[in-house]
Order: sequence, then structure tokens, then C-alpha cells
Amino acid sequence: MPPAHPHEQQDWSDRRADARRNHEQVTAAALAVFAERGLEATVPEVAARAGVGKATVYRSYPTKTDLIAAVANHHLTWMNARIERAAATDDAFAALRDLLRDLSDKLAADRSFAETLPHTQRPSDRDQASHHFARMIAAAQRQGALRPDVTVLDIHVLVGGYARVLLDLDIRDPAQWRRYSELVLDALRA
Repeated sequence: MPPAHPHEQQDWSDRRADARRNHEQVTAAALAVFAERGLEATVPEVAARAGVGKATVYRSYPTKTDLIAAVANHHLTWMNARIERAAATDDAFAALRDLLRDLSDKLAADRSFAETLPHTQRPSDRDQASHHFARMIAAAQRQGALRPDVTVLDIHVLVGGYARVLLDLDIRDPAQWRRYSELVLDALRA
């Protein structure tokens, strides 16, 4: 049963066990291959990593765009859960610091994280992440730990800036990524 919209998650619970297993293998392989190669990854590479034929990949994801959207939605789900957990922490500045470190670690390890997020088809999830981020920033400002003029866009631009440069330079050392997240925090500290 194809999804109503090509980028929506399909429900595989009613499929045969081997079809579900293949779908899970394809999804896991796509996450691994895209993490290593970014958007340059190909469907044949995903199929080879999953140990299936290209046709099996195309049964789960009719186009490479659909495969990229699935990877992006996986990343967005992780990011939303991580931001929501951080926003629920009492020490907002420490939560922001830990969140930026975790984001930097994920960006260092997974080329597709930054590259695929623009391909997500879940704007409500992006809005939810921005809402939680704004709550955390406001709490850190109330606690006197963050400059009063800091916005979600400021953090997005600063993190996006160092992420783009480090990705372009193919720097994967998490310590270097964390260094830039610390520099961002130092710039925003009250």
C-alpha cells in the first residue's frame, strides 16, 4: 500500500515478515550509507549494504528523494526528542550546552544529518523543535546565563555556519565540532 504522500512514513505492520525485515534492512542501510557519504550516496550502495536488490529498495522507497526524506525524518525525530528533553531540564544553559555538544557529535559522525533535514516533509515537527528551543533560550535568559537578545535564529545561523564549513572541509573529529559549539556558547553567554 503506497503512502498517501510519497514522503509520509509507511505502516509496514501488516506486511509479511520478510517484507518487514527487508524494509528494516533497507532503512538501516540507508541511514548508514547516507551518514558516510551524505547526499552523494546512491540507491545501489544502499541496496548492497542492505544485502538486497535495487528493486527491494524501490519497493520501500520509489525514488531516491523518498529515501532521503525517510533519512531526514529519522534525523528530525531524533532532533525533536533531544531538544524536547533539553527544554525540560531545569538548568537551561547547561541543557543548551549539552544539546549543542550532542548536535555537534551527531553532525561530526553523520554527514547526512545536516544535508537531509531540508528534505523533511514535516513542518509541524520543525515548528515544535523551534518552540522547544525558544523555551530553553527564554529560560536561560531568565536565569541570567544567556544574552537577552539571543534568538533561535541566532543559534541556527551560528551552528549552521560552523557546520557547513566543517562539512565542506570533511572534518569528522567530534572534538573540533565541540570546540565550535563552545565558541558559540561563549559568544552568547550573558
